[in-house]
Amino acid sequence: MAEKPKLAMYWAASCGGCEISIVNLHEKILQVDEAFEIVFFPCIADFKVKDVESYPDGYINVCLFNGAIRNSENEEMAHLLRRKSKVLVAYGSCAYEGCIPALSNLTTGKATLRSVYLDNPSIDNPRHILPQPVTQMPEGELHIPTFYNTVKALDQVVPVDYVVPGCPPESDQAWAVIEALITGAELPAPGNTVVGAGNSAVCDECPLQKNVKKVKRFYRPYEITPEPGICLLEQGLVCLGPATRSGCGALCPQVGMGCRGCYGPMEGVEDQGAKMLSAIASVLDVGQPGEEEAVLDKKIAKAVATVVDPSGTFYRFSMAHSLLRRVKAE
Repeated sequence: MAEKPKLAMYWAASCGGCEISIVNLHEKILQVDEAFEIVFFPCIADFKVKDVESYPDGYINVCLFNGAIRNSENEEMAHLLRRKSKVLVAYGSCAYEGCIPALSNLTTGKATLRSVYLDNPSIDNPRHILPQPVTQMPEGELHIPTFYNTVKALDQVVPVDYVVPGCPPESDQAWAVIEALITGAELPAPGNTVVGAGNSAVCDECPLQKNVKKVKRFYRPYEITPEPGICLLEQGLVCLGPATRSGCGALCPQVGMGCRGCYGPMEGVEDQGAKMLSAIASVLDVGQPGEEEAVLDKKIAKAVATVVDPSGTFYRFSMAHSLLRRVKAE
């Protein structure tokens, strides 16, 4: 019997949803088990880092790496798994673009720890103790990972062969990639290449009716009940469909929830948030021809102010890969 190819999956700074997307393959997961020998998957079995360290370089055929690089352990595992893997896949938005963890780039690592361990009203920490990389204990030195100031995407730390976007990736898209690996189907050339997704915008696969987009303000989802079958952006609900890569089937807009952008930017778009800001600017319908500039500026500012949390809205998934990357702060 031919030796099975080796499969690994690792969980860095993420929520675990990417592992759930693999479980959501349902009975097809049996085909994964039949086709691959799982050699590292700490979420489902008791694998150790020393197991991976003992493998020869290139021993793992495919590694699905999900999660952003938030601390020194994440980075060490990224380098280790890159060295041990023939093909390294950034699986899901956190590994691809930093995702929710990278929103902490809007502040500093110190401020993040302070908020969690000192300023949190549910914390009882009278001695104001913060986590330290090294702590002396009676039994010896206790080491924990170093908390980084900046969250990075996987490809900002090691070379990535392929990207499967999504938060998490839709199971059918994930299966299409895994099936290609199982059957030996030809994949595009590696080099941080997006697979398992489309090349156009979510709007192109969204069945909601699109007319002339003109809005005077924007609404939070709880403020209005959208009219069924009509484009959400035209109803004043922020939807990142115009700036987001297709492939999810436009699932969120079809149930009245605007696209949040988890599949990342389309091919050739450098900054997803900037692309969406441009789309937002194009639909604002305020002021009258000939109006004084100062009056018009106030009306525009008032309309723009109805977009709550612009950074978290437009860069929810893409902060680490954006032109911003992080705030400049001491």
